[in-house]
Amino acid sequence: MKKHVLKLMSLVLVLLVLSACSSKDSDKSTSADPAQDSNKPVKLSVFAPQTVGIENMDVNKFSKYLEEKLNIKFDWSTTPSAAFNDKKLLLLASGDYPAVILGAELSKADQVKYGQQGAFLPLNDLIDQYAPNIKQAMTDLPYLKEGMVAPDGNIYALPKINECLHCTYYQRMWMNTEWLEKLDLEMPTTTDEFYEVLKAFKEKDPNGNGIADEIPFTTAYDDWGGGVDTFLMNAFIYNDGTGLMVKDGQVIYAPIQPEWKEGLKYLRKLFQEGLIDKAVFTQNIDAVKQLVNKPDVAVGSLGAANIGNAFQVNDENNTRHKAYDVVPPLKGPSGVQLAGYMVGVGNGQFVITNKATEEQQISAIRLADYLFSEEGTVMTTWGFEGEGWKKADSGELDYNGEPAKYDIIQKEQSAEGQSSLDNTWWQLGTMQMLNSIRESFVAPEDPMGKGAIDYRLWLAAKKYEPYAKPEVVYPTDVFIDPADTLLVTQMTKTLQDYVDSNLAQFVTGNKDIDKDWDNYVAGFKGMQLDAYLAAYQKALDQ
Repeated sequence: MKKHVLKLMSLVLVLLVLSACSSKDSDKSTSADPAQDSNKPVKLSVFAPQTVGIENMDVNKFSKYLEEKLNIKFDWSTTPSAAFNDKKLLLLASGDYPAVILGAELSKADQVKYGQQGAFLPLNDLIDQYAPNIKQAMTDLPYLKEGMVAPDGNIYALPKINECLHCTYYQRMWMNTEWLEKLDLEMPTTTDEFYEVLKAFKEKDPNGNGIADEIPFTTAYDDWGGGVDTFLMNAFIYNDGTGLMVKDGQVIYAPIQPEWKEGLKYLRKLFQEGLIDKAVFTQNIDAVKQLVNKPDVAVGSLGAANIGNAFQVNDENNTRHKAYDVVPPLKGPSGVQLAGYMVGVGNGQFVITNKATEEQQISAIRLADYLFSEEGTVMTTWGFEGEGWKKADSGELDYNGEPAKYDIIQKEQSAEGQSSLDNTWWQLGTMQMLNSIRESFVAPEDPMGKGAIDYRLWLAAKKYEPYAKPEVVYPTDVFIDPADTLLVTQMTKTLQDYVDSNLAQFVTGNKDIDKDWDNYVAGFKGMQLDAYLAAYQKALDQ
């Protein structure tokens, strides 16, 4: 009997020990994820810009959806977009800032500055433990890791992935194909052919009114993809608008290269012969819009990324825009034929600050990870199923001619041109918009029809895609050494202003390209161009 009692007591002790161990293990598991300790929502203080189309973040339908889905409770602090950057800097300087900043628009320099000061938390471990979508994206998208990981190895901010084929190849030229047909001309493929076409537009009365009032080529200096050199210079030397390019592993500045000089001579020839609108260096996009839509004015070609910025593409009574198609990249006299190419992650949009508790950090990174999912990306862009989008019907095809996945529900716009966006965040903060998502939507039957501009621009960009060949440097995707940040920040605009000013003077004839070229190049030395390029070279080498 005594033996049996001892055995029984031993068994009880073993069970108690096992129970205690199990309890400790359970405690360890729970403490590793304090955000899940209870059903009580985690309060998350967030500072964000108040964007057009979102009346109130507190009652925004997508905000409420996220709160329920992720078991969080937002505590919003917002300010109008125009004042957001100043308010953000004031908050960071005061030390009185929230747990999360959305739509932060933080340069690489600021990410490193506030990260190393401790205001922004490194996100590496949080991503590794709680953000499978972000972690996978870092493997799938090489440019993401390159543009997000600071030189010290830390990730201080998440960017907004916004792939868009027509944004990548945005330096486009649109040409009046009705004029080409009337004059029995082909779409130009070289700079010489482009010159001959513009000359015919000027001299052969393609609009048929008996007056030499045609404008062979126009553009706006402030329009996306606009500028007299934006498209045409790529037939001489790579030109994406930054001036930076990489040749044999070295960062060089295109506007001081001999090929740039040859490009200037070509532009000068067009301008001198009246083939370029004399107002190209002074008119903004509003002036171009008025010009191209006048009944008695017709334009032969337009330098712009989006033809919808100039023409009334959604007015069914205005069909002039349908006459225009893109000119593929032109081949220059030396065989150069390139397309401007711009892909990268840009500025940081989502940060977690040192004000966040452990459970708030976990909830915040889960929020970011959901926005990185396809579902989160679709919803932050187009809203809820049945409202902004729906599943494609069987037999409907996407941009690539494959079975479509989604279809946009077209809505009437207000008089100001804005659709109601209060059921979504309209891409606020972070997301992972891939080309594969955009291209999975139903392709409109008529690319020139109402509401089909995105598809039309995508088709246009496909003609540029094969010509993106050179190595490039994206200023917003490079982590500049903090010691060089002030120099780079100050010189970027100074250099661009100098290039733009001399471009206008060379093309209009106020400066002689041959006689004044050496003085133009020498002028860069006083602006510390060598130090500027050295800073980018150092960043590239890292």
